[in-house]
Amino acid sequence: MPPLHRVTMKASSAFARMLHIEAMSGIVLLIAAAIALIWANSPWAASYFATWHAPLALTLGPWTWSTDLHFFVNDVLMTIFFLVVGMEIRREMYNGALADVRQALLPIIAALGGVVVPALIYVALARGDAQLLNGWAIPTATDIAFAVGVLALLGKSIPGPLRIFLLALAIIDDIVAVLIIAFFYSGGLDYSGFGIALVGLVLVLLFNRMGVAAAWAYVVPGAILWLGLLHTGAHPTLAGVVLGLMTPVTMRPAQRHHLDVAEQALTRIRSHAQRGQFEVDVLHHELRIATTAQRDLLPPVFRLPAMLHPWVAFGVMPIFALANAGVQFGGMDLAATGPHTVFWGVLLALVLGKPLGVFLATFLAVKSGVSPLPEGINWRGVLLVGVLAGIGFTMAIFVGGLAFSDAALLSAAKLGILAASATAAIVGLVYGFIVRHKLND
Repeated sequence: MPPLHRVTMKASSAFARMLHIEAMSGIVLLIAAAIALIWANSPWAASYFATWHAPLALTLGPWTWSTDLHFFVNDVLMTIFFLVVGMEIRREMYNGALADVRQALLPIIAALGGVVVPALIYVALARGDAQLLNGWAIPTATDIAFAVGVLALLGKSIPGPLRIFLLALAIIDDIVAVLIIAFFYSGGLDYSGFGIALVGLVLVLLFNRMGVAAAWAYVVPGAILWLGLLHTGAHPTLAGVVLGLMTPVTMRPAQRHHLDVAEQALTRIRSHAQRGQFEVDVLHHELRIATTAQRDLLPPVFRLPAMLHPWVAFGVMPIFALANAGVQFGGMDLAATGPHTVFWGVLLALVLGKPLGVFLATFLAVKSGVSPLPEGINWRGVLLVGVLAGIGFTMAIFVGGLAFSDAALLSAAKLGILAASATAAIVGLVYGFIVRHKLND
């Protein structure tokens, strides 16, 4: 092998490993948020806002649909993010942390505590102001990528059950956040749009029954579902969650096992090669059979998230952060009653409300005998999970954009989210390093 070829292979292998390091996606997300903040507060701030509100139009004959880049990021690209979230929920419900009701009960209770207490803290600070109260759900969600990434930075001494507990709690948080978006942040529903959405759902079910396995085949039904939800007034990104929950959890049915098909195709390829018969059409046909069988060995609910994860973690989420984390400090008046209340309400709800809610709900559930504390987790670990649950970056910013149309309140909410997420991450890291060798006691 030529030396440059070896260098390329090593670099490619290192890059592939980097894409699957959980902490790396959080770092990229943090860098994107920092760039957005610097850009929005630089002499070129006008270009930041002009970029994300640049017009986009899709024209097909006499039909034209126009929007802006910000809508494309928040309502189109983020559908892919929610698709992965939906598939992760489906997978955990099938054979993960949510498959066994008894096993899932404690993280469900902990997650609900981590939703209710922050919401109550925010509501208490809002003091009945109807406009401010619309942001009550902002501090209820946990950013899975950030929280799990920070936990990964603490090293291999972190018990496996603690990571599973945090992951299960964050996924349940996402479920609650999706339900909140569906029921509280969707406009007056136009029920005619549900007919369009139903067509998309029927096509997805039909393709599943027909055994269509190619992921690209579902883009059109998914787009019809997305358009239907957009027409109803519900948030269209919920189409991603619905599609994720409909993703098959078993291997594609076949007359012969996919492994046997792949092995036989590779055997025929080897036989052709040994005889020196390199007929392009024959080899291409056999390789296609082997590749298809290899694809179908892994159920879609496991295969697709692995395929989409690098694109979401290193593409969709950083672009979302770049488009939404740009808060102008100069034009913000935190002394004004509304922005001041929103900022401190979000900050305190995430930094104090999350750990308090998670720990208190878990403590009550264990002490009352509703659910035992999982083996390998102690109360120090529960507190660590509660602190990390205060990292609400992506989902919190997303909900904030739905909650406030007022630019001043939205900026205050984003600043509160950024400050709270940074504080929770730093406190979680410091506390985690202090207690990491005592998490198994």
